[in-house]
Formats: sequence, structure tokens, C-alpha cells
Amino acid sequence: MTAPVVVVGAGRMGQGIAAALAFGKVEVTVVDLRDRGAGTAAYLATARAEIRSSLERKVRLGLLAGSDLPEVLDRVHVVSREPAAMAGTRLVFEAVPEVLDIKRATLSWIESMVGADTAIASTTSSFLVSRLAEFVARPERLLNAHWLNPADLMPLVEVSPGAGTAPSVVEATCDLLSAVGKTPVVCAASPGYIVPRLQALVMNEAARMVEEGVAGAAEIDRAVRIGFGSRFAVLGLLEFIDWGGCDTLFHASNYLRGELGERFGPAPLVEQHMAAGRRGNTDGAGFYDIEPGTLDDYRAQRIADFAQVLDATGQLHRYDDLPREAGRAAAGALSTRPAGASQN
Repeated sequence: MTAPVVVVGAGRMGQGIAAALAFGKVEVTVVDLRDRGAGTAAYLATARAEIRSSLERKVRLGLLAGSDLPEVLDRVHVVSREPAAMAGTRLVFEAVPEVLDIKRATLSWIESMVGADTAIASTTSSFLVSRLAEFVARPERLLNAHWLNPADLMPLVEVSPGAGTAPSVVEATCDLLSAVGKTPVVCAASPGYIVPRLQALVMNEAARMVEEGVAGAAEIDRAVRIGFGSRFAVLGLLEFIDWGGCDTLFHASNYLRGELGERFGPAPLVEQHMAAGRRGNTDGAGFYDIEPGTLDDYRAQRIADFAQVLDATGQLHRYDDLPREAGRAAAGALSTRPAGASQN
């Protein structure tokens, strides 16, 4: 049983990738490498059921017609360790546990089973492609493709080639990901890629704020969902620097460094942009360059995009939704309550 794409590893990540590929109209074979003895058939059946469950969720979300579900499921094959499943495949996603010895054995087995031109993409979140390249004879066909969980739903895939990865392999992998509805972003072989590295900083800082008594967990998470996440769903972090002004970040960072520690100091590139007069939108240059005369249209479009995100998350209020008397009463209470008076 041969499919153009194979996923080696039948755990949660492998199942999610298989569901994404099948939904993207690509035939895929999932290969379970573990020797499960008498439990093999039961495990394969469970893996198939999990993939079906992911696709049924798309039906409930209105992303897939129920009548199309059988056709999508027919594109997925789940098998045990069968060399025949690897014959003729053009791309293999390695999705085994994050244990270096298991990665080494799996990549060696994959390479022994596929043709010389087959690309191999590890989905590891722990090991750089430069480390994994030591385990294959032809590193030019190896790269990392880091899917975010849940893999069947999240659109982003971070593609990280090694120094020896052939550009054609990167291009072909990105083309496939785009074709099945994913958004590939190419990044260097660097610890944490892009999203996990940013997440680690922000999540640890949130934990510090709880520890320091700045706010409770629920309040911090509410602030992140409404004030942090909604803005960065429209403006990326670097675009937001340009939007608000590099000078704003520069001065705020220096203040926070003085109050909270060196980790808040401005990045060297921020300092360089300040010195070069690349403060962002006000200068027409920063991390991005803006063509003269287009700034007003750009800002109007971003505001419209932001309003759409807020509306989709139930955070955009319409004039008629706000009760007139409630606002008037609250404003009146402010004017009559003595400063420092108890609300009880």
C-alpha cells in the first residue's frame, strides 16, 4: 500500500498530521514502528479512530461536509512496520517520541526504506536539524517541519532546513504544506524555532507575575486573551513595534530594565533602529518599509482587520448593545462617591 506521503509514528502528532493531509486531499500512510505484539491490531484500530475523530470535529465545525467524510477517511492508511508502505513515497514525516536514540533509529530506518530522492521531515520540537543530520547518509534531503498542536487544526508549520538541506527540498515541502491549507514559515536551525521560543519567554513572565502578586492567573489570562492575543493576531510582534514606534519600545524597555531587571533591556537591533532613525510608521521605515502615501490606507486596513478579530471573539461592542441607563448610572455614581469611600 503506497501513498505519496508517509507519516512514521502513530501517536498524537502522527495522527494529527495524517488528518491534516487527508483533509488537504492527499493520500497518506501512517506507519507504527513499535512492536506491540498481540496488541498491534487494537492499537492500529485506535489510531484510525482518533484520526476519524479529528475529521468528525471538522464536520461539527462546518469545515467538512458529512457526505465527504468517507472520501477523506479513505485517503488514510494506518499500518504496522511494513517496508511496502514506504515504497514510492515522495515525502516522509518522522513523528516518533522526542528521544534522541529513537530519532536516530527511526531516521536510519526511514532512509533505508525510501528512494534516494525522498525528502524526510522530522517534526521534532526538541532537536535541531543540524543534530539529526548526523543520523542520515544524505543530509541534503532532511529538514525539520515543526507542526503546532493540534496539528490537524493549527495552520502554522515552522520549516527549519539545515546548512546542507537542498533548497528544492525546502521548496517542495513548503509547497505541499501550502497545498493542504497550512502556512509554512521558514526559519534557521535555532533552539525553540520561532513560536516555542517566544512562548517560553512570555509564559515564564506570566508565571513570575502570579508569583509576585501582580495579578491572579485568571486576570492575567483574561488580559492576554483580550489585550495581547487579539492585537498580535493582526499585527505581528515586529510589525507592532513599527506601529507603536520603536522609540516607545526603547524607552519602555529601559524603564522596565531599571525596575525589573536586565531581561527587559532593549534588543541591540532596537537600539540600532533608534540610532538610524528607523522608528517605524512615523519614519516610513523600521522592520518594514512603507511606501510614501500608503500609510493611511495601511492603518485603516489593519484597524478593520483588528475589528474583525474582536468581533469574531465576541469582544467588539456595538452602540445598540450598550445599555444607556447603565452607563449613565455608573458615571453618576462616580461623581457622587467621595474619594476613598467604601463601596460596601
